[in-house]
Amino acid sequence: MPDLRDLTTLRLGGPAGRFVTATTEAELVEAVSAADAAGEPVLVLGGGSNLVVADEGFPGVVVHVATRGIDPDVPEGETDASCGGVLVTVAAGESWDGLVATAVERGWVGVEALSGIPGAVGATPIQNVGAYGQEVAQTVASVRVWDRTLRGVRTFANAECRFGYRHSRFKADPGRHVVLDVTFQLAQGSLGAPVAYAELARTLGVEVGRRAPLADVREAVLRLRRAKGMVLDVDDHDTWSAGSFFTNPVVAPAEIPDGAPAWPVDGGVKTSAAWLIEHAGFAKGHGTRTVALSGKHPLALTNRGGATTGELLELAREVRDGVAARFGITLVNEPVLVGCAL
Repeated sequence: MPDLRDLTTLRLGGPAGRFVTATTEAELVEAVSAADAAGEPVLVLGGGSNLVVADEGFPGVVVHVATRGIDPDVPEGETDASCGGVLVTVAAGESWDGLVATAVERGWVGVEALSGIPGAVGATPIQNVGAYGQEVAQTVASVRVWDRTLRGVRTFANAECRFGYRHSRFKADPGRHVVLDVTFQLAQGSLGAPVAYAELARTLGVEVGRRAPLADVREAVLRLRRAKGMVLDVDDHDTWSAGSFFTNPVVAPAEIPDGAPAWPVDGGVKTSAAWLIEHAGFAKGHGTRTVALSGKHPLALTNRGGATTGELLELAREVRDGVAARFGITLVNEPVLVGCAL
């Protein structure tokens, strides 16, 4: 059986009890259903970019989602005459960044600021993946899933997905829904959506709220992400991570530390986890020979080579507890922990 370290971007994790690759929707449903019927634990694995797997591995069946397909309802080279844009249905196993590259190439607007994010399409609605002022909740039309409780296929419209900051109904009920495909509603054109993030606007040389060519937006985002070690590179240990390890906390306005960034959101104010980490005394590169904060961004916990999951979690606890002691704010991990806990 393969070690899961070979299938996760952190390059950590022990062996699978059993391993199945599902290249079709039927194979995916069958693999999960058979394991459920046998009472066998199931781990559904996409791109492995948001997982921290225990050194002991996973004792059940790991189902690797390798389904493919990008199906727009408007033929290539044509534009919807009704100006309603294009509906694109994408198999769960497709590469997310591959989809974004296709969208930019074909003039589909709305996901260009999400360039460079690793992982598979099926994971994006679960976490409501977002970056640089965009999140998938803005363009998801529907999510089709296999419901392991009801044992049937269900389709959830956007409003039924209960999207929030890095949250959805699928994350709130973990393990129940296996994403089969996601349908996105995207505008068509040569310019990206209005730029909503100040850092990206500065990089593009435009004002916030203005638009820039799709290809320029994608290249600018990739450049920003590379500078932060957030684009996968086998030769760069700063990218041996699960991306941002902690979510930006949402707290009451009175809890925001002096000088910390703050953005109003539903139910409170969001502040920067990276700012909290640095101002609690954890500089970029903090750690040991085997695990450390990225040298490019303090929010990424990285495997410097030869690390164990136990060592990574020890560093995560140090950072989480240090921030809590300094600011009274408890950071919450963004990656899914498999067989381990903070």
